[in-house]
Amino acid sequence: METGYKGTNKLITGIVFGVITFWLFAQAMVNVVPAVQKDLGISLGMLNVGISLTALFSGMFIVAAGGLADKVGRKKITNLGLVLSVIGSLCLILANGAVLLIIGRVIQGISAACIMPATIALMKEYFEGAERQRALSYWSIGSWGGSGVCSFAGGAIATYMGWKWIFIFSIIFALLAMWLIKDTPESKGEESGAFKFDFSGLAIFIISMLALNLVITRGKDFGWTSPLTLGLVVVFLIGLIVFVRVEKKMDHPLIDFSLFKNKPYAGATYSNFLLNAVAGTLVIANTYVQVGRGFTAFQSGMLSIGYLVAVLGMIRVGEKILQRTGARTPMIWGAILTTIGVAVMGLTFLPDFIYTVIVFIGFAVFGIGLGMYATPSTDTAVSSAPSNKIGEASGLYKMASSLGGSFGVALSTAVYSAIKSVDAAATAGIITNVVFAILSLISIMMFIPKNQGGDKSPQSKGQPTPVTE
Repeated sequence: METGYKGTNKLITGIVFGVITFWLFAQAMVNVVPAVQKDLGISLGMLNVGISLTALFSGMFIVAAGGLADKVGRKKITNLGLVLSVIGSLCLILANGAVLLIIGRVIQGISAACIMPATIALMKEYFEGAERQRALSYWSIGSWGGSGVCSFAGGAIATYMGWKWIFIFSIIFALLAMWLIKDTPESKGEESGAFKFDFSGLAIFIISMLALNLVITRGKDFGWTSPLTLGLVVVFLIGLIVFVRVEKKMDHPLIDFSLFKNKPYAGATYSNFLLNAVAGTLVIANTYVQVGRGFTAFQSGMLSIGYLVAVLGMIRVGEKILQRTGARTPMIWGAILTTIGVAVMGLTFLPDFIYTVIVFIGFAVFGIGLGMYATPSTDTAVSSAPSNKIGEASGLYKMASSLGGSFGVALSTAVYSAIKSVDAAATAGIITNVVFAILSLISIMMFIPKNQGGDKSPQSKGQPTPVTE
């Protein structure tokens, strides 16, 4: 949609605030489990369900919300997400038991599904070339860096003000975001003919994802070979096959599989899934140093502070390398450094002091790798998608993040808990994540061309990359 409007720093700030609201209620919640459990008087199992619902509903609805943003307006869907964020946070502030907690977490998940792809699409629409890459760097700082910032901030707020204040701050950020983007013109994809929403595809997708989520999160409780777990696996596999067949026959499918014919987009999305799966490292390393090395929760958190600083510091560096060399080089080096950073954490035979130093360095190198990868990958996904499907393409890309993280954490913890020796369990769990990082590197090398991105490419002029079979 041509409006002549050019994106501003005010728009970038509003979008980053919107993205941070997601991390305030997603990441901070993980850090305040004892306080919430004591205050609301609910079981740990019920609280864990409440925590996981946000990621689940975000993952299930993010592609639908991205496609809807292309059709009805990206600004409208961003604002809808921010309003839902306020409502969801209010539910948690007013909660005195499990009911409002669960309702609030579901609403927050749908809120995140609206905010993530619609804000990426706004940045694609109103920024070009180097300016778009700069805008996406700040988006990545809000997203990749926001998880670490909000984790620390959430702990501090909960300790000194009470856990409900986290959600008061979330509401403040959401309201500020709405005010900052209010003057931005509406943006839609050009579409011919009447739009029909794919309700059948969404229903099949939700059932399949619910079955997969239950297998990943509750498989150990149910028993990995129990009839219930195996039945859920069958439901997921049949649902997946039916979903693909139904989608290929739809005029307006929930997921347009033709997007993956574009090799750069496919490479960015596959590698994004796999590098997010490496998030299992954070769980394994933090658990191991507490159980196997006697660290407190605060000490283990301090071990990973280098990761947070490195991610935040390297995002703009990745953007600058992208502009000089194209996306392939920083994406490859990002995956290599991530692999090295994760691998050294598996050296559990080292004595305490040396291992502590190695883990601190490993976390920092891990953060450098992810920070270097973030903007080139997001820019490749955004610039390679057709302009009328950028919301849907962004939704798919972000769904890869959510599902990758869930899958990686579940598989890593399953490997870790299957081995009795704590040292050996940690090493095996870390090796699992090294495999994810190596597979990510392979997908980048196979799919991302040498001339992808950078100031002199078609992307710098706001043109989509030609589709490559």
